[in-house]
Amino acid sequence: MTEPTDDTRGDVRVVVADDQPLVRAGLSTMLGTEPGITVVGQAGDGVAAVELALALRPDVVCMDIRMPRKDGIAATRELCGPDVDDPVPVLILTTFDVDDYLFGALEAGASGFLLKDAEPETLIDAVRSVAAGQGMLANALTKRVLREVVTRRRTRPVTAARATELLTPRELDILLLLAQGMSNEEIAGTLVLEVSTIKSHLARAMPKLGVKSRLQAVVWAYQNGIVELGA
Repeated sequence: MTEPTDDTRGDVRVVVADDQPLVRAGLSTMLGTEPGITVVGQAGDGVAAVELALALRPDVVCMDIRMPRKDGIAATRELCGPDVDDPVPVLILTTFDVDDYLFGALEAGASGFLLKDAEPETLIDAVRSVAAGQGMLANALTKRVLREVVTRRRTRPVTAARATELLTPRELDILLLLAQGMSNEEIAGTLVLEVSTIKSHLARAMPKLGVKSRLQAVVWAYQNGIVELGA
């Protein structure tokens, strides 16, 4: 385990966690050769991934789901779960399609999901997106994950009034646009506001919802019936 050198501090710092040595080495090499991205550590199981991430505080942990000693879901919960005050962002990389593993990782606090057969450019974009706090959900998974979210909605009746109880009108506007997949820049253009203003509103809104990422905010909107699937 090594501390980053001064010339890597401006880069997106990544820890790669995967129990397959070839996959781990391949991901590390691919990411490490991309300008502006530095792989600061590798882990072969969930316990090592948590220890390394807490020691190095990377911008992103690329996390496999099935690993020995501690699976990726449990490791994700330790790094960025609801009870973590200073979370480390996690991007789930999995060979598994939408299932309990994937949805469990979402509930554990992961900021993004990507299948391992994604194109290298997609992976690089996902790492940068998660590091920037914007999250990432593979297009092939989006509707299926959200449909699963909808089927698992909370049992108590929830309507749009729930959001108006928690959020200001402007925060609600931003949440609805966020649920459409808009970036901060696109939301700012739609509402004729500065990007910094959008970020400030999101920073205030997410604690009210009990979430720590944009992706979790979108899930909250679907889970509570604020946005309907297919709307």
